[in-house]
Amino acid sequence: MEIRRTTAVAVAAMTLAGATGTAAPLRDKAFTGAAVGRPEIVATFYGPVPVGVAVSSDRRIFVSFPRTMDVGPQTLGELKNGRIMPFPSATVNRLDQKRPTERLLSVQGITVDDQNRLWALDTGKIRTDPIKPGTGAAKLVCISLETNKITRVIAFPSGTAGPNAYLNDVRIDPFIGTEGTAFITDSSETGPNGIVVVDLATGNSFRRLDNHPSVRATPKFTATVEGQPLLIRKPGMPPSHDKTGVDGLALSGDGQQLYYCPNAGRTLYQVSTKALADNGQETSAVVATVKPLGDKGFASDGIEADASGRLFLTDYEHDALRMRLAGGGYQTIARSPAMIWPDSISIARDGYLYYTSNQLNRRTQFHNGKDLRRKPYLLYRIPVAGAQPQSVAWRGMRQRQAKGEVR
Repeated sequence: MEIRRTTAVAVAAMTLAGATGTAAPLRDKAFTGAAVGRPEIVATFYGPVPVGVAVSSDRRIFVSFPRTMDVGPQTLGELKNGRIMPFPSATVNRLDQKRPTERLLSVQGITVDDQNRLWALDTGKIRTDPIKPGTGAAKLVCISLETNKITRVIAFPSGTAGPNAYLNDVRIDPFIGTEGTAFITDSSETGPNGIVVVDLATGNSFRRLDNHPSVRATPKFTATVEGQPLLIRKPGMPPSHDKTGVDGLALSGDGQQLYYCPNAGRTLYQVSTKALADNGQETSAVVATVKPLGDKGFASDGIEADASGRLFLTDYEHDALRMRLAGGGYQTIARSPAMIWPDSISIARDGYLYYTSNQLNRRTQFHNGKDLRRKPYLLYRIPVAGAQPQSVAWRGMRQRQAKGEVR
């Protein structure tokens, strides 16, 4: 991995010219429409595919490399002096399935909370192997960024993460429960989809909205990526539709709502966080709080909200990053043919949005067993006026709580 201060426009020019080592387009015709913004390339990756990104309050940059696609020396790293370094240590990142609670096996979603802690969601999956339930392979890991040490490991029981689960992304609400609550998406292509809720005080976890239509892939959904229909194509088998369920998620500015959407679909939803987190609530009462927010006009992978509650979403169908407007429309804040499958988003204190671009549409499952990915994979950032991480708002709420103003 190396860091380059390069704009996406420059990379796009190399891409369309077919430069060696640069991702070549699969489109039948050149990129259409205008490029938007001037996203800056923060880092290029020539090893395993990067997925999650999280930026701390002091602008430390963390990246996840789930071992479901490429098995590399680390599954969680920190960008330091132009290199990706195993975090919190090489030992913790060393793959050892016989010691699942002591190792990071396959980290996917990562986020930094308002107490400067990094939460790493370990899927427990290596390539396509099933999870071994009850072993501690699938877990949520808390790492102090003050000490760079693991302070908490919350292992998921089989009722939360079964053999075919794919725990994808995570967000932390610090005000639900005595020590906060984690919300996690299960986007499995083969198992039930749903939202996992974790009480951070007790470590207890449970599932919500299991196989509700809002968390499942839209039936017969076909995205268009790089000018081609995105279908599962395996040797000797007819093409089939992608069934990846609920993926990205984000908390509203006041923490009252959780936004989410299936990866294979274009509809955005919201649901009450209070209803989700109350394990005593009947399923019907939780479902009653689900509200569709309309067809976005594009499919998304990652979602993030800033301190003011603005919602940012990746658009993997149009090589773009979008911002949801108050009236429900969307504004394009970045678009480039070099941004092939924008994935996860993190908002930093410097006013930049950081996001990965990793060519997931070029994986073998979509191309009859052929790996069409062309390195490098990319980490971008782009400035957005007034953008601050949600942790800034959470800290403000804590100050108001101390004065007796409770959310």
